[in-house]
This record gives sequence, C-alpha cells and structure tokens, in this order.
Amino acid sequence: MEKETQKISNGVKDDKKNQNTGNAGDLSPEKAVVGRKFSGIVVSDKMDKTIVVRIDRAKKNQKYGKRYIASKKYKVHDEKNHYKEGDKVVFVECRPVSKDKRWRVIYN
Repeated sequence: MEKETQKISNGVKDDKKNQNTGNAGDLSPEKAVVGRKFSGIVVSDKMDKTIVVRIDRAKKNQKYGKRYIASKKYKVHDEKNHYKEGDKVVFVECRPVSKDKRWRVIYN
C-alpha cells in the first residue's frame, strides 16, 4: 500500500506512474514541439518543388586534432520553387513529404 500511494493532497492520490503523464492535446504556443533547424547552400534545384541543400560543418580528428569539413546533403521541400542554385536557405524538420523529403524551407 505504501509503494503505490506516495502522497495524498487535496483528496487526490498521486502515484509515481501518473506523475509524468501529460495531456497531449494541451499544447500551448510556448510548449509547441520544435524540430531541428539548419541552414545551408542550395546545390541543385532541378526537381519540381524540391531543392538539394548541402550543410558543411567542421569536425576535429580525435587522435591527431586536425580539423576537416564534413558535409551532408538534404532534400528540402520548396513549395514556391523560389530558391535557385547557390542561394543560402534555412529549413526545418517536418512530417515526411516523400520518401526522401522530411524538411521544408522557411521563407523570409
């Protein structure tokens, strides 16, 4: 009995199991889920409503300490076909749009 009931306050039983449960529908603007946000350079704009964006980041070899550039390419949804090759873009994570696209452009 002691294990399941930790504390009784205001006539409500608090269990350890129920302390971390929250109402999923109770998302206020300050609690909204924010995905990852990246910025990079457009490498290709040959597809319709899709651009390929390259992100460069500096990495350091653990043993020798030499710095080098590692890059990764992302397929990003560009609804307006606004961005062209060489433009700098900012994009965020979103629901899957297609097999490879899970990112969308933020327009300024």
